[in-house]
Amino acid sequence: MTLMNLRQKTGAISEIEARASHEEPCPSCGIEHRQKWGKTRTGIQRYRCRGCGKTYSGRTGSVVGRIHRPDLFMVVLRDMLGTSAPQSVRKLAGQLGLNKYTVWRWRMLVFSIIDRGEDTAFSGIIEADETHQRESRKGSREWVRHFADRQNVPQPPRPRWEDFTTQGLKMMRGLSKWQLPILTVADRSGARLFQRLPDRQSATLERALKPLLPQDAVLCSDGASGYATVAANGGIEHFLVGSKPGTRVTAGCYHIQKALLQNSDCRGFTL
Repeated sequence: MTLMNLRQKTGAISEIEARASHEEPCPSCGIEHRQKWGKTRTGIQRYRCRGCGKTYSGRTGSVVGRIHRPDLFMVVLRDMLGTSAPQSVRKLAGQLGLNKYTVWRWRMLVFSIIDRGEDTAFSGIIEADETHQRESRKGSREWVRHFADRQNVPQPPRPRWEDFTTQGLKMMRGLSKWQLPILTVADRSGARLFQRLPDRQSATLERALKPLLPQDAVLCSDGASGYATVAANGGIEHFLVGSKPGTRVTAGCYHIQKALLQNSDCRGFTL
């Protein structure tokens, strides 16, 4: 283990230990009496409740409780919230020796934590766009149950993602029901938002975007009908931009480059 890796690991463990430094109630039964009970695989102090006998640590019950590399998660967190611009998912994954999908899931986890604590306030020129990501199959047991009992469990209606590589299956062109829409919104002050939409209907897009647009905002978007409708209903100035050269910028300053940059950073990742 290099000196840098050791510092990352000990720093992450110290921050987690600080959360449990004061005797807190057992997350299972609420009793405050505990005893030290060895350490976890990642070196974090484990405790055993004297009441129910269950073990826990400083991460138990938190949204990051099941992350196996807290040291690397802290690096990803600092990269996102630092003073400089975050690195791309692929570049950061290469530096940390992680799979790019792991880094992306960790970033989405951080976004979910931030969204719980504060409302994103947009103002001025607001850019909006949507992208589509393939549905996550992580943890799904549908194919496992089918292979274990072919007679009673029918074949799932969708192939496994790995079959497209191992069996040479071809992806359907265009969008399908297995690709989930994500709304990305950004303004010129740096505020931004990723929000997964349940479907691709215009009404769904309108409901998600309407609370984000103040009355005096200027909306920049592509030609999706939902944007034009929400702008017209709210009396908001709307600039339509295209994807072809010569149409990507309107009136010299209205574009969706910030929203497109967010989209490019999440293309090809699993949700």
